[in-house]
Amino acid sequence: MSTNEPNTNASPPGTRGADAMQTLAGRLSACMQCGTCTGSCANSESMDITPRHLWRLVQLGLKDCIFDSATFWICSSCYYCTLRCPRGLPLTDAMGELKRIAVAEGLFRDRTSPLFYRTFLDTVRRYGRVREMEVMARYFLALRSPAVSAGFTPLGIKLLMKGKIKPRIPGMSGRGKLGPIYDKVREMEARS
Repeated sequence: MSTNEPNTNASPPGTRGADAMQTLAGRLSACMQCGTCTGSCANSESMDITPRHLWRLVQLGLKDCIFDSATFWICSSCYYCTLRCPRGLPLTDAMGELKRIAVAEGLFRDRTSPLFYRTFLDTVRRYGRVREMEVMARYFLALRSPAVSAGFTPLGIKLLMKGKIKPRIPGMSGRGKLGPIYDKVREMEARS
């Protein structure tokens, strides 16, 4: 929330996440478990459970199993599953909702995924676009693990040498307009 005033309409701790999970389960109730989402997902081999399995867990309300999984953190939000779903379900939006619930409720098994998620969104909010160098620098500093960042150094050098990432990105007009939009969304989320 963008203000320091207490939210008098706030639900008891944990109930907003439970309400959000019930709403999400309702949105996904038409899932017929065909597996098109899993077959369409470029990242499914990296996931500990498949998207199809994740949707079934959501339908069953198995919150512990859902948030013990890293599947929704691995989703790259390409919208291919949503595009190909024969029922037209908002699957990518559901992955995003699981991320929001996990961050709001502190439901994640390791701190690296939400840390990257926050770092990425903060950078977009600040500059209006992704600045890869800054995202990674802030992420590695926040991890406080030199071994992790050292492991990515050869890749970073290759990307720089090939011009795939730029040390400096030109400014963007109107970038200050994103902050108030983010604040308004947080305010609206706090009320719901």
